[in-house]
Amino acid sequence: MQLHVTNSPFNEEQVELLNKVIPTLTNSQRIWLSGYLTAIAAGAELAMPAGGTSVAAPGVATNGSNAVTAVSSVSREVTVLFGSQTGNSEKLAKLLARKLEDQKYQVTTSSMRDFKPNGLKKVQNLLIIVSTHGEGEPPDNAKSFYEFLHSKRAPRLEGMQYSVLALGDTSYEFFCQTGKDFDKRLEELGATRICPRVDCDLDFEEPAEQWMNGVIQALNERLNAAGASSLAVAQAAAGQSPVSTETVYSRTNPFTAEVIENINLNGRGSDLETRHLVLSIEGSNFTFEPGDCIGIYPENDPQLVDELIARLNLNPDQLVTVNKQGEKSSLRDALLRSFDITTLSRKTVEQAASFTSDQRLRELVQPGHETELKEYIKGRDLLDLVTDFGPWNVSAEDFIALLRKLPARLYSIASSQKANPDEVTLVIRAVRYHLHGRERKGVCSVYVAERLQPGDKVRIYVQQNSHFKLPQDPDAPIIMIGPGTGVAPFRAFIEEREETGATGKTWLFYGDRRFRTDFLYQTDWQRWLKSGVLTRMDVAFSRDTDKKVYVQHRMMEKSRELYEWLEQGAYVYVCGDKQNMARDVHETLLKIIEQEGGKSRAEAEAYMENLSAANRYQRDVY
Repeated sequence: MQLHVTNSPFNEEQVELLNKVIPTLTNSQRIWLSGYLTAIAAGAELAMPAGGTSVAAPGVATNGSNAVTAVSSVSREVTVLFGSQTGNSEKLAKLLARKLEDQKYQVTTSSMRDFKPNGLKKVQNLLIIVSTHGEGEPPDNAKSFYEFLHSKRAPRLEGMQYSVLALGDTSYEFFCQTGKDFDKRLEELGATRICPRVDCDLDFEEPAEQWMNGVIQALNERLNAAGASSLAVAQAAAGQSPVSTETVYSRTNPFTAEVIENINLNGRGSDLETRHLVLSIEGSNFTFEPGDCIGIYPENDPQLVDELIARLNLNPDQLVTVNKQGEKSSLRDALLRSFDITTLSRKTVEQAASFTSDQRLRELVQPGHETELKEYIKGRDLLDLVTDFGPWNVSAEDFIALLRKLPARLYSIASSQKANPDEVTLVIRAVRYHLHGRERKGVCSVYVAERLQPGDKVRIYVQQNSHFKLPQDPDAPIIMIGPGTGVAPFRAFIEEREETGATGKTWLFYGDRRFRTDFLYQTDWQRWLKSGVLTRMDVAFSRDTDKKVYVQHRMMEKSRELYEWLEQGAYVYVCGDKQNMARDVHETLLKIIEQEGGKSRAEAEAYMENLSAANRYQRDVY
């Protein structure tokens, strides 16, 4: 190769020097030089080799003869940690790992619970994907790592570079709080942020993909700046990414399932309505296990949609944009099927204030009124907002821009795929209540209860839940605690064990309001008790006696036997309400361990922690 002054930016002296040097270079020397020059262009500070005047190079080691050595902190080893309650963070972590491996990185992927924190100081590249559970709390499988990192035992991490992807829900006050906490704490410990944290709402796929590509590009650029081959950087800069191995039907591409059965499980006279919903999944290629969930994309209440449009004085047939691809639909169809209209967030209220002349709302969103705003948002929806404040001057398109996507609702699968390969059963309790002067309805539960009939179609996907699974050992005993619709996954557990011939003992604690009208799947449990698939069952019906009796009371009554099962290696599963039931059951288990095991409170808590670490205490609570 010869350079010519007429078609290059070099002067004659430079061209002469280059023409002398380039033909003598080996292939590895050319690669090294390419990386070196790219690093210079990227602003890296490097030392020139062998005998010449060196350029100052903080962070780049030189030996006694001023020869350049690689930046010691740049590594192809990457650790991906996830904290996940429903499985989304784990799914994204595995997708990120595949992308990194396709770029020739050596990847370690682990849940935060399984990661040994004493190895944290050795990690050079740390990527965290974590959801926020409840009111700003870390997921169950992230708690121990979260507590370690925020304790005095946490090491200094000056040699680490990191980035955080946070998953959350803007309808909660402490949106993505766990991810924010991790991001802040790692910086406090001296780690260097390689990419800014990204906070995702329920519609997380696109921002998560952008974060992954940004992280990979940043890692590649650092390798290139250290003199590595520029191939990976060129691929990232060109926007190339590995072909996704996602299944055909997924959260972003749901399967359209036909309703086979939709039956009210509650007896006449009950004040509850619980639907036994059976869907056909023939042709979906879905695979799932007991403990997994089905996501349903519901439709909003048509009456609520119509009233909202009327209050805003908008045209229901006005075309609006429903996605980032620019697809259009009528305003009414968009509000029915695409956007969330039943929850308010601080962000939505603040943005909406610019479309009304009502000074009260403008004052409510000002600094200093956070408490009043939080109190207003609690339990209210968009119809409340447009009714309470006005008049409104907003176009259909601007109004749609205020809203987030209508999220899917997750329900535990109540059937075994081994026993029913072309069907899936869900147990859904209709939510209806009165608040702030209006009757309220659960978006998905009442959609199922009132508007889905056999033969209708509904969009669904499978959500894996690897943190709520039957033990691999079919002989291991299991204890299941699931009042109300929390019993759903345990119906799948027992059906699966019947189908596979598992021999381990099974014990179900089940509760609801009344024996006569609210005993879900009573004949199924009786049949399984008779066949021996279900070893024993204790029930609690809270409204049948003057004194309310719940599952935790039945557990205390059987404390000796329950502790013996634990000592025999039983796995404990809890499913249902997080705020009250799960907390009370956890406290009851601690008391049983204290009482029957002769342990102190601290020893009982350590016992429970060991159960969790061994995956023998699993919770699916909401």
